[in-house]
Formats: sequence, structure tokens, C-alpha cells
Amino acid sequence: MTHLPALMAFDLDDTLAPSKTPTPTRILTLLLELLERTEVAVISGGNFEQFESQLLNPLTSLALSKQDLSNPEAVLQKLHLLPTCGTRFYQREDSKWVARYEENLTFEERSTAAQALEQEAQKLGLWEPLTWGQIIEDRGSQITFSALGQRAPVEAKEIWDPSGKKKNWLREAVQKRLPNLEVRSGGSTSIDVTRKGIDKAYGMRKLQKQTGIPFENMLFIGDRLDEDGNDYPVKVAGVPCHAVTGWEETADFLEKLLGT
Repeated sequence: MTHLPALMAFDLDDTLAPSKTPTPTRILTLLLELLERTEVAVISGGNFEQFESQLLNPLTSLALSKQDLSNPEAVLQKLHLLPTCGTRFYQREDSKWVARYEENLTFEERSTAAQALEQEAQKLGLWEPLTWGQIIEDRGSQITFSALGQRAPVEAKEIWDPSGKKKNWLREAVQKRLPNLEVRSGGSTSIDVTRKGIDKAYGMRKLQKQTGIPFENMLFIGDRLDEDGNDYPVKVAGVPCHAVTGWEETADFLEKLLGT
């Protein structure tokens, strides 16, 4: 049997699932098998509601329906959830997902960030007339700008800013407006505003504190481990990493790792 890390951590969008869409059954099945053998964490800039719709609802349904899974609740209790880059932390308890902590921005910080994002996007001609869902979302501990809206199709997002220049222009302009906050590139069309020092490395350090598992005994899987990617801080922090380019590569890697 393959020796697994004490904890395996994953990005969500484009690592476990296509952006903003439900996790494929192939990945869900592999995650349940992985959870039977080790601890698992998922960390993303998305909010908890995104975790629920993309991952938790289908994963819980599959776990409870599997006849060969003797204790699905015990398996799900080994899953650690870190929405908004770890400024929130959820675990399974009494058949529910329970927040262990939440580190929210103040109302003034959230309002100021949202205003700066909208105004600077309009100045740069990046406030798109055709969108799918909210452009600016208040995630409590994070304000997120999604150029094409929260529910934009993957195909539209891929062609909006393939070089990343548009996001960098907006990020730099908003950062100048918000010197006391952190403005970072998020997904392919998004920008996140948080308190200073909030990135996925921050979340991984919080995970280490919550679980007591040192970085050297973890393995992080992500699709944006390049220097400009939002997974890169995890690599810089010293967590062993494995890069993928999409959920299919994650599935291939897990099947090989688990010997399935």
C-alpha cells in the first residue's frame, strides 16, 4: 500500500472541479477513498457557499449513499475546509459543517474595498456590461471582484484576460487606493481584497495550527503554482507541492497515488 502524507490539501477551482461548477464524480470517489486513509483539506478564495455547492453537497450525498462505507460521518470528519484563503475554518460535527473560527473585515473595510474595485474597474474600462451574476461579492473576510460575474462560464473566463494584464492593472490601481489592505490576483478573472498578509500560505499556517501536522508531512495540489498564481505562496511557505493543469490531472495523480 502506498504511503500517503499525513494530510493532503487541495485548491478547489480547476484542481478538484472546473471553475464554479460541481466536482465530478470521479474526483468525489477518489476523495472519499483518500479520506478513508488520511486527512484532507481544501483551501480556496471562494466563500463557504461555493464550497457547499461545488464540493460538500455532492460529496456528502455520495458518502451517505455508498454501501461499502461503514461510517461516512467518521470519514467526513477528516475533511478540513478553509474558505477565503483560511480566514474561515470548517469541520464536520454532528452531521453539520461547523465554523471553528471566522476572521471578518469590518463593515467600513468591506465598503471601502467594494467602492474602490468598482470605481477603478470603470476607469480602466474593465467594468463589463455583459456578466453572469455578481461582479463584486462580500465574503465577510474578503471582497472579491469577478470581471464577468460569479457564475461566468469557463469558456468566457478563459478568453477575457489570458495574459493576466487586465487583472494586474486593476490590482495595482486598487492597491494604491487601499494601502492598509491586501489586493491580490484570485482566479482567472478575479481579484481579492483582504487584510494584509492573507493568502493561501496564511491559510496553510492556520491549518497546521488546527491539526498539529507539520508542513513536511503535507502535500498540496494546485493548478496555479506558477509565480503569478494564487497557489504559489503555499510553495514559498515550504509545503511540498504537486502542480496540475486541471481536475483531470488531479484525478490521474490520485488514482496513481491510491493504486486504483
